[in-house]
Amino acid sequence: MTTTHSADLILHSGAIFGTTRAATAMAVHAGTVVAVGGDAEVHQHAGPRTQFIDLAGRLVTPGFIDAHVHPGQAGLEQASCDLSGCAELADVAAVIRDYAATTDRPWITGGGWRVDMFDEQLPTRALLDRLVDDRPAFLMSGGHHSAWVNSRALELAGITAASPDPPNGHVERDPDGTPTGVLHEGAMILVERLTPTPTQADIEDALLAVQEYLFSLGVTGWQDAILGNYAGVVDATEAYCALEQSGRLRAQVTGALWWDRARGLEQIPDLLQRREQVARSRSGGVGGFTARTVKILQDGVVGNFTAALGAPYLDADGRPGTNTGLSHLAPAHLAAVVTALDAADFQVHIHAIGDRAVRESLDAFAAARAANGHRGNRHHIAHLNMIDPVDLPRFAELDLTANLQMLWAYRDEYFDRMVRWVGPERAGWHFLFGSLARAG
Repeated sequence: MTTTHSADLILHSGAIFGTTRAATAMAVHAGTVVAVGGDAEVHQHAGPRTQFIDLAGRLVTPGFIDAHVHPGQAGLEQASCDLSGCAELADVAAVIRDYAATTDRPWITGGGWRVDMFDEQLPTRALLDRLVDDRPAFLMSGGHHSAWVNSRALELAGITAASPDPPNGHVERDPDGTPTGVLHEGAMILVERLTPTPTQADIEDALLAVQEYLFSLGVTGWQDAILGNYAGVVDATEAYCALEQSGRLRAQVTGALWWDRARGLEQIPDLLQRREQVARSRSGGVGGFTARTVKILQDGVVGNFTAALGAPYLDADGRPGTNTGLSHLAPAHLAAVVTALDAADFQVHIHAIGDRAVRESLDAFAAARAANGHRGNRHHIAHLNMIDPVDLPRFAELDLTANLQMLWAYRDEYFDRMVRWVGPERAGWHFLFGSLARAG
Protein backbone atom coordinates (compact mmCIF):
# COMPACT_ATOMS: atom_id res chain seq x y z
CA MET A 1 0.00 0.00 0.00
CA THR A 2 1.38 3.45 -0.87
CA THR A 3 0.44 7.07 -0.22
CA THR A 4 1.47 10.53 -1.41
CA HIS A 5 1.36 11.82 2.17
CA SER A 6 4.28 11.63 4.58
CA ALA A 7 3.79 9.09 7.34
CA ASP A 8 2.90 10.31 10.81
CA LEU A 9 4.53 7.23 12.34
CA ILE A 10 7.03 4.61 11.20
CA LEU A 11 7.71 1.43 13.17
CA HIS A 12 10.95 -0.22 12.07
CA SER A 13 13.55 -2.89 12.88
CA GLY A 14 11.02 -5.47 14.00
CA ALA A 15 8.59 -8.00 12.57
CA ILE A 16 5.11 -7.26 11.19
CA PHE A 17 2.62 -10.05 11.79
CA GLY A 18 0.42 -11.39 9.01
CA THR A 19 2.35 -10.28 5.95
CA THR A 20 3.03 -12.64 3.06
CA ARG A 21 6.67 -11.62 2.89
CA ALA A 22 9.29 -10.76 5.45
CA ALA A 23 8.41 -7.28 6.68
CA THR A 24 10.30 -5.33 9.31
CA ALA A 25 8.62 -1.93 9.16
CA MET A 26 5.23 -0.24 8.89
CA ALA A 27 4.15 3.33 8.09
CA VAL A 28 0.98 4.97 9.41
CA HIS A 29 -0.76 8.12 8.18
CA ALA A 30 -3.90 9.60 9.77
CA GLY A 31 -4.54 6.39 11.69
CA THR A 32 -4.29 4.13 8.64
CA VAL A 33 -1.51 1.71 7.74
CA VAL A 34 -0.14 3.01 4.43
CA ALA A 35 2.96 0.87 3.89
CA VAL A 36 4.43 -2.44 5.07
CA GLY A 37 7.79 -3.83 4.00
CA GLY A 38 11.49 -3.64 4.66
CA ASP A 39 13.02 -0.76 6.62
CA ALA A 40 14.49 0.97 3.57
CA GLU A 41 11.27 0.66 1.58
CA VAL A 42 9.06 2.01 4.35
CA HIS A 43 11.46 4.85 5.22
CA GLN A 44 10.66 6.34 1.82
CA HIS A 45 7.35 7.46 3.37
CA ALA A 46 9.07 9.54 6.04
CA GLY A 47 8.65 13.29 6.25
CA PRO A 48 9.96 16.08 8.47
CA ARG A 49 7.33 15.42 11.16
CA THR A 50 7.37 11.62 11.10
CA GLN A 51 7.77 9.90 14.47
CA PHE A 52 10.04 6.85 14.46
CA ILE A 53 9.79 3.91 16.86
CA ASP A 54 12.60 1.35 16.92
CA LEU A 55 10.95 -2.02 17.56
CA ALA A 56 14.30 -3.61 18.42
CA GLY A 57 13.11 -6.93 17.03
CA ARG A 58 9.68 -6.88 18.65
CA LEU A 59 6.54 -8.12 16.89
CA VAL A 60 3.70 -5.85 15.74
CA THR A 61 0.33 -7.60 15.61
CA PRO A 62 -3.18 -6.50 14.69
CA GLY A 63 -5.31 -5.42 17.63
CA PHE A 64 -6.87 -8.10 19.81
CA ILE A 65 -10.65 -8.57 19.94
CA ASP A 66 -12.32 -9.50 23.23
CA ALA A 67 -15.43 -11.58 22.58
CA HIS A 68 -17.17 -10.93 25.91
CA VAL A 69 -16.86 -7.74 27.97
CA HIS A 70 -19.13 -5.29 29.80
CA PRO A 71 -17.35 -1.96 29.29
CA GLY A 72 -20.22 0.38 30.12
CA GLN A 73 -20.77 -1.03 33.56
CA ALA A 74 -17.05 -1.42 34.20
CA GLY A 75 -16.52 2.27 33.49
CA LEU A 76 -19.47 3.34 35.64
CA GLU A 77 -18.29 1.21 38.57
CA GLN A 78 -14.77 2.62 38.32
CA ALA A 79 -16.30 6.09 38.62
CA SER A 80 -18.40 5.13 41.65
CA CYS A 81 -17.72 2.90 44.68
CA ASP A 82 -15.15 0.61 43.07
CA LEU A 83 -14.27 -2.42 45.22
CA SER A 84 -12.47 -4.38 42.52
CA GLY A 85 -9.02 -3.53 43.85
CA CYS A 86 -9.73 -4.60 47.42
CA ALA A 87 -8.00 -7.62 48.94
CA GLU A 88 -9.69 -7.94 52.33
CA LEU A 89 -12.45 -6.58 54.55
CA ALA A 90 -10.40 -3.63 55.81
CA ASP A 91 -9.90 -2.45 52.22
CA VAL A 92 -13.61 -2.82 51.45
CA ALA A 93 -14.62 -0.83 54.53
CA ALA A 94 -12.13 1.94 53.76
CA VAL A 95 -13.25 2.32 50.14
CA ILE A 96 -16.95 2.43 51.05
CA ARG A 97 -16.42 4.91 53.90
CA ASP A 98 -14.24 7.18 51.78
CA TYR A 99 -16.63 7.12 48.85
CA ALA A 100 -19.69 7.79 51.03
CA ALA A 101 -17.89 10.71 52.67
CA THR A 102 -17.05 12.36 49.35
CA THR A 103 -20.31 12.04 47.40
CA ASP A 104 -23.74 13.54 47.90
CA ARG A 105 -25.42 11.06 45.58
CA PRO A 106 -28.73 9.77 46.99
CA TRP A 107 -27.58 6.14 46.61
CA ILE A 108 -24.21 4.51 47.17
CA THR A 109 -23.73 2.35 44.09
CA GLY A 110 -20.78 0.49 42.64
CA GLY A 111 -19.39 -3.01 42.84
CA GLY A 112 -16.52 -5.39 42.37
CA TRP A 113 -16.62 -7.33 45.65
CA ARG A 114 -15.75 -11.02 45.97
CA VAL A 115 -16.50 -13.56 48.69
CA ASP A 116 -12.80 -13.98 49.50
CA MET A 117 -12.75 -10.37 50.73
CA PHE A 118 -15.05 -11.42 53.59
CA ASP A 119 -13.19 -14.46 54.99
CA GLU A 120 -15.13 -16.79 52.67
CA GLN A 121 -18.52 -15.61 53.99
CA LEU A 122 -21.13 -13.56 52.18
CA PRO A 123 -21.25 -9.92 53.30
CA THR A 124 -24.19 -8.74 55.41
CA ARG A 125 -26.50 -5.76 55.60
CA ALA A 126 -25.38 -5.25 59.21
CA LEU A 127 -21.83 -4.62 58.01
CA LEU A 128 -22.97 -2.30 55.24
CA ASP A 129 -25.27 -0.46 57.66
CA ARG A 130 -22.23 0.43 59.78
CA LEU A 131 -20.51 1.85 56.70
CA VAL A 132 -23.53 3.56 55.10
CA ASP A 133 -26.32 4.49 57.51
CA ASP A 134 -27.72 7.65 55.91
CA ARG A 135 -28.92 6.39 52.50
CA PRO A 136 -29.51 3.18 50.54
CA ALA A 137 -26.57 1.21 49.13
CA PHE A 138 -26.46 -1.25 46.22
CA LEU A 139 -23.09 -2.87 45.42
CA MET A 140 -22.76 -5.50 42.69
CA SER A 141 -20.44 -8.47 43.00
CA GLY A 142 -17.56 -8.67 40.55
CA GLY A 143 -19.43 -11.24 38.48
CA HIS A 144 -22.73 -9.28 38.51
CA HIS A 145 -24.72 -12.27 39.72
CA SER A 146 -25.15 -11.05 43.31
CA ALA A 147 -25.69 -7.70 45.01
CA TRP A 148 -24.91 -6.48 48.53
CA VAL A 149 -27.44 -4.05 49.98
CA ASN A 150 -28.01 -2.30 53.28
CA SER A 151 -31.14 -2.19 55.41
CA ARG A 152 -32.32 1.09 53.90
CA ALA A 153 -32.29 -0.45 50.41
CA LEU A 154 -34.19 -3.52 51.62
CA GLU A 155 -36.80 -1.27 53.24
CA LEU A 156 -37.30 0.80 50.09
CA ALA A 157 -37.73 -2.40 48.04
CA GLY A 158 -40.14 -3.90 50.59
CA ILE A 159 -38.02 -7.03 51.06
CA THR A 160 -38.81 -8.65 54.42
CA ALA A 161 -38.82 -12.07 56.04
CA ALA A 162 -42.30 -12.56 54.59
CA SER A 163 -41.26 -11.75 51.02
CA PRO A 164 -41.06 -14.74 48.68
CA ASP A 165 -38.08 -15.24 46.41
CA PRO A 166 -38.80 -13.80 42.96
CA PRO A 167 -38.72 -15.97 39.84
CA ASN A 168 -35.15 -16.79 38.83
CA GLY A 169 -33.73 -15.23 41.97
CA HIS A 170 -32.85 -15.86 45.59
CA VAL A 171 -32.71 -13.71 48.74
CA GLU A 172 -30.10 -14.80 51.29
CA ARG A 173 -31.74 -15.16 54.71
CA ASP A 174 -30.99 -15.85 58.35
CA PRO A 175 -32.56 -19.01 59.85
CA ASP A 176 -35.63 -16.96 60.84
CA GLY A 177 -36.09 -15.74 57.27
CA THR A 178 -34.71 -12.24 57.77
CA PRO A 179 -32.87 -11.03 54.63
CA THR A 180 -29.13 -10.90 55.28
CA GLY A 181 -28.34 -8.27 52.65
CA VAL A 182 -27.26 -10.36 49.65
CA LEU A 183 -29.51 -10.83 46.61
CA HIS A 184 -28.81 -13.30 43.82
CA GLU A 185 -29.79 -13.19 40.13
CA GLY A 186 -33.40 -12.03 39.62
CA ALA A 187 -33.69 -10.87 43.23
CA MET A 188 -31.18 -8.10 42.49
CA ILE A 189 -33.73 -6.39 40.26
CA LEU A 190 -36.01 -5.75 43.26
CA VAL A 191 -33.52 -3.13 44.47
CA GLU A 192 -31.67 -2.24 41.27
CA ARG A 193 -34.81 -0.82 39.65
CA LEU A 194 -34.94 1.80 42.42
CA THR A 195 -31.40 3.10 41.89
CA PRO A 196 -30.76 6.31 39.91
CA THR A 197 -30.36 5.81 36.16
CA PRO A 198 -27.03 7.04 34.74
CA THR A 199 -27.30 9.78 32.14
CA GLN A 200 -26.20 9.19 28.56
CA ALA A 201 -23.26 11.51 29.24
CA ASP A 202 -22.26 9.29 32.18
CA ILE A 203 -22.41 6.20 29.96
CA GLU A 204 -20.44 7.86 27.17
CA ASP A 205 -17.72 8.91 29.63
CA ALA A 206 -17.61 5.36 31.01
CA LEU A 207 -17.23 3.85 27.53
CA LEU A 208 -14.49 6.29 26.58
CA ALA A 209 -12.54 5.55 29.76
CA VAL A 210 -12.72 1.81 29.15
CA GLN A 211 -11.87 2.29 25.46
CA GLU A 212 -8.58 3.94 26.45
CA TYR A 213 -7.85 1.21 28.99
CA LEU A 214 -8.50 -1.57 26.47
CA PHE A 215 -6.39 0.20 23.86
CA SER A 216 -3.53 0.23 26.38
CA LEU A 217 -3.76 -3.58 26.46
CA GLY A 218 -3.81 -3.90 22.68
CA VAL A 219 -7.55 -4.62 22.54
CA THR A 220 -9.02 -2.64 19.64
CA GLY A 221 -12.39 -4.36 19.29
CA TRP A 222 -14.87 -6.14 21.50
CA GLN A 223 -18.32 -7.60 21.93
CA ASP A 224 -20.39 -5.78 24.54
CA ALA A 225 -22.19 -8.78 25.96
CA ILE A 226 -25.31 -6.97 27.24
CA LEU A 227 -27.05 -4.06 25.53
CA GLY A 228 -30.03 -3.61 27.80
CA ASN A 229 -30.96 -2.83 31.38
CA TYR A 230 -30.36 -5.75 33.71
CA ALA A 231 -29.24 -5.90 37.35
CA GLY A 232 -26.90 -2.94 37.32
CA VAL A 233 -25.93 -3.21 33.65
CA VAL A 234 -27.06 -0.14 31.71
CA ASP A 235 -28.22 -0.03 28.11
CA ALA A 236 -25.33 1.61 26.27
CA THR A 237 -26.86 1.40 22.77
CA GLU A 238 -27.59 5.12 22.37
CA ALA A 239 -24.23 6.05 23.88
CA TYR A 240 -22.38 3.81 21.42
CA CYS A 241 -24.31 5.31 18.50
CA ALA A 242 -23.52 8.85 19.65
CA LEU A 243 -19.84 8.07 20.11
CA GLU A 244 -19.64 6.39 16.70
CA GLN A 245 -21.36 9.29 14.95
CA SER A 246 -19.11 11.87 16.63
CA GLY A 247 -15.93 9.96 15.81
CA ARG A 248 -15.06 9.36 19.47
CA LEU A 249 -15.60 5.60 19.18
CA ARG A 250 -12.38 4.37 17.62
CA ALA A 251 -12.83 0.68 18.41
CA GLN A 252 -14.77 -1.90 16.42
CA VAL A 253 -17.69 -2.95 18.65
CA THR A 254 -20.47 -5.46 18.22
CA GLY A 255 -23.27 -5.40 20.76
CA ALA A 256 -25.48 -8.19 22.10
CA LEU A 257 -29.06 -7.02 22.54
CA TRP A 258 -30.53 -8.21 25.84
CA TRP A 259 -33.24 -10.88 25.84
CA ASP A 260 -35.80 -9.76 28.44
CA ARG A 261 -36.95 -12.86 30.33
CA ALA A 262 -40.08 -11.03 31.47
CA ARG A 263 -41.23 -10.99 27.85
CA GLY A 264 -41.53 -13.67 25.19
CA LEU A 265 -41.27 -14.02 21.44
CA GLU A 266 -43.27 -10.81 21.00
CA GLN A 267 -40.08 -8.83 21.68
CA ILE A 268 -38.37 -10.02 18.49
CA PRO A 269 -39.85 -7.20 16.32
CA ASP A 270 -38.41 -4.71 18.83
CA LEU A 271 -35.00 -6.38 18.57
CA LEU A 272 -35.18 -6.23 14.78
CA GLN A 273 -36.02 -2.54 14.96
CA ARG A 274 -33.07 -1.87 17.28
CA ARG A 275 -30.73 -3.81 14.97
CA GLU A 276 -31.80 -1.70 12.00
CA GLN A 277 -31.65 1.52 14.01
CA VAL A 278 -28.02 0.84 14.89
CA ALA A 279 -27.21 -0.08 11.29
CA ARG A 280 -28.70 3.20 10.03
CA SER A 281 -26.66 5.22 12.52
CA ARG A 282 -23.30 4.13 11.08
CA SER A 283 -21.12 7.09 10.10
CA GLY A 284 -18.32 5.24 8.32
CA GLY A 285 -15.65 6.58 10.67
CA VAL A 286 -12.61 4.81 12.11
CA GLY A 287 -14.68 3.07 14.78
CA GLY A 288 -17.69 0.91 14.17
CA PHE A 289 -20.75 -0.30 16.07
CA THR A 290 -23.18 -3.05 15.09
CA ALA A 291 -25.83 -4.94 17.04
CA ARG A 292 -26.90 -8.15 15.32
CA THR A 293 -26.47 -10.45 18.34
CA VAL A 294 -28.97 -11.32 21.08
CA LYS A 295 -27.77 -12.24 24.58
CA ILE A 296 -29.64 -14.85 26.65
CA LEU A 297 -28.74 -15.55 30.29
CA GLN A 298 -29.59 -19.22 30.83
CA ASP A 299 -28.18 -19.73 34.34
CA GLY A 300 -26.14 -18.09 37.08
CA VAL A 301 -22.77 -18.99 38.59
CA VAL A 302 -21.45 -21.79 40.77
CA GLY A 303 -20.31 -19.33 43.43
CA ASN A 304 -23.88 -18.52 44.51
CA PHE A 305 -25.28 -21.97 43.61
CA THR A 306 -27.36 -20.68 40.70
CA ALA A 307 -25.39 -22.31 37.85
CA ALA A 308 -27.68 -25.00 36.40
CA LEU A 309 -26.30 -28.48 37.13
CA GLY A 310 -27.47 -31.89 36.00
CA ALA A 311 -27.21 -33.22 39.56
CA PRO A 312 -27.55 -31.40 42.90
CA TYR A 313 -24.89 -29.34 44.61
CA LEU A 314 -23.29 -31.05 47.60
CA ASP A 315 -23.93 -30.00 51.19
CA ALA A 316 -21.29 -29.26 53.82
CA ASP A 317 -20.91 -32.99 54.48
CA GLY A 318 -20.37 -33.80 50.81
CA ARG A 319 -23.82 -35.32 50.32
CA PRO A 320 -26.15 -34.35 47.45
CA GLY A 321 -28.68 -31.72 48.46
CA THR A 322 -31.79 -30.63 46.58
CA ASN A 323 -30.55 -27.51 44.77
CA THR A 324 -29.57 -27.94 41.11
CA GLY A 325 -29.37 -24.23 40.28
CA LEU A 326 -31.52 -22.09 38.01
CA SER A 327 -32.45 -22.49 34.36
CA HIS A 328 -33.79 -19.03 33.57
CA LEU A 329 -35.64 -20.20 30.45
CA ALA A 330 -37.44 -23.54 30.41
CA PRO A 331 -35.71 -25.80 27.87
CA ALA A 332 -38.65 -25.90 25.46
CA HIS A 333 -39.02 -22.12 25.60
CA LEU A 334 -35.28 -21.62 25.11
CA ALA A 335 -35.44 -23.80 22.01
CA ALA A 336 -38.35 -21.79 20.63
CA VAL A 337 -36.55 -18.50 21.31
CA VAL A 338 -33.28 -19.62 19.70
CA THR A 339 -35.13 -21.02 16.69
CA ALA A 340 -37.01 -17.76 16.14
CA LEU A 341 -33.89 -15.60 16.57
CA ASP A 342 -31.91 -17.80 14.20
CA ALA A 343 -34.68 -17.52 11.61
CA ALA A 344 -34.44 -13.73 11.96
CA ASP A 345 -30.69 -13.97 11.27
CA PHE A 346 -29.57 -12.94 14.71
CA GLN A 347 -26.43 -14.40 16.16
CA VAL A 348 -27.39 -15.86 19.55
CA HIS A 349 -25.04 -15.57 22.53
CA ILE A 350 -26.04 -17.73 25.53
CA HIS A 351 -24.49 -17.48 28.99
CA ALA A 352 -24.15 -21.06 30.26
CA ILE A 353 -21.95 -21.93 33.26
CA GLY A 354 -23.31 -25.24 34.56
CA ASP A 355 -23.40 -28.52 32.65
CA ARG A 356 -27.22 -28.56 32.52
CA ALA A 357 -27.34 -25.03 31.10
CA VAL A 358 -24.74 -26.02 28.50
CA ARG A 359 -26.80 -29.04 27.44
CA GLU A 360 -30.01 -27.00 27.34
CA SER A 361 -28.23 -24.48 25.10
CA LEU A 362 -26.90 -27.20 22.81
CA ASP A 363 -30.37 -28.71 22.56
CA ALA A 364 -31.82 -25.30 21.66
CA PHE A 365 -29.31 -24.80 18.86
CA ALA A 366 -29.99 -28.33 17.62
CA ALA A 367 -33.71 -27.49 17.48
CA ALA A 368 -32.93 -24.33 15.50
CA ARG A 369 -30.78 -26.29 13.06
CA ALA A 370 -33.56 -28.86 12.56
CA ALA A 371 -36.15 -26.14 11.94
CA ASN A 372 -34.13 -23.63 9.92
CA GLY A 373 -31.23 -25.54 8.44
CA HIS A 374 -27.73 -24.13 8.73
CA ARG A 375 -28.02 -20.35 8.32
CA GLY A 376 -24.37 -19.56 9.12
CA ASN A 377 -25.03 -17.28 12.08
CA ARG A 378 -22.11 -18.70 14.12
CA HIS A 379 -23.90 -18.76 17.45
CA HIS A 380 -21.98 -18.58 20.74
CA ILE A 381 -22.22 -20.32 24.09
CA ALA A 382 -20.29 -18.25 26.61
CA HIS A 383 -18.22 -19.25 29.64
CA LEU A 384 -18.79 -23.04 29.61
CA ASN A 385 -17.27 -23.57 33.05
CA MET A 386 -18.68 -27.09 33.30
CA ILE A 387 -19.30 -29.37 30.32
CA ASP A 388 -20.35 -32.99 30.56
CA PRO A 389 -17.72 -34.69 28.35
CA VAL A 390 -20.42 -36.47 26.34
CA ASP A 391 -21.50 -33.07 25.01
CA LEU A 392 -18.10 -32.00 23.69
CA PRO A 393 -18.58 -33.24 20.08
CA ARG A 394 -21.83 -31.32 19.70
CA PHE A 395 -20.10 -27.95 19.39
CA ALA A 396 -18.46 -28.91 16.11
CA GLU A 397 -21.55 -30.77 14.92
CA LEU A 398 -23.64 -27.61 15.37
CA ASP A 399 -20.91 -25.19 14.20
CA LEU A 400 -21.01 -23.34 17.52
CA THR A 401 -18.40 -20.97 18.90
CA ALA A 402 -17.18 -21.78 22.41
CA ASN A 403 -16.81 -18.27 23.86
CA LEU A 404 -14.26 -18.94 26.61
CA GLN A 405 -12.74 -16.81 29.36
CA MET A 406 -9.25 -18.26 29.84
CA LEU A 407 -8.54 -15.84 32.68
CA TRP A 408 -10.85 -17.82 34.95
CA ALA A 409 -9.06 -21.14 34.45
CA TYR A 410 -6.61 -21.41 37.30
CA ARG A 411 -6.41 -23.19 40.63
CA ASP A 412 -7.16 -20.88 43.55
CA GLU A 413 -9.17 -20.84 46.78
CA TYR A 414 -12.40 -20.33 44.86
CA PHE A 415 -11.74 -23.42 42.74
CA ASP A 416 -11.00 -25.46 45.86
CA ARG A 417 -14.35 -24.37 47.35
CA MET A 418 -16.07 -25.25 44.09
CA VAL A 419 -14.67 -28.80 44.32
CA ARG A 420 -16.46 -29.17 47.66
CA TRP A 421 -19.71 -27.90 46.14
CA VAL A 422 -19.80 -30.20 43.09
CA GLY A 423 -17.45 -33.08 43.96
CA PRO A 424 -14.20 -34.19 42.31
CA GLU A 425 -15.75 -35.81 39.22
CA ARG A 426 -17.68 -32.73 38.14
CA ALA A 427 -14.77 -30.51 39.16
CA GLY A 428 -12.90 -32.33 36.41
CA TRP A 429 -15.51 -31.10 33.92
CA HIS A 430 -14.30 -27.53 34.42
CA PHE A 431 -12.50 -25.52 31.76
CA LEU A 432 -12.24 -28.27 29.13
CA PHE A 433 -10.58 -25.95 26.64
CA GLY A 434 -8.17 -28.50 25.20
CA SER A 435 -10.92 -31.10 24.97
CA LEU A 436 -13.12 -28.65 23.05
CA ALA A 437 -10.31 -27.92 20.62
CA ARG A 438 -9.60 -31.61 20.06
CA ALA A 439 -13.32 -32.24 19.51
CA GLY A 440 -13.26 -29.77 16.62
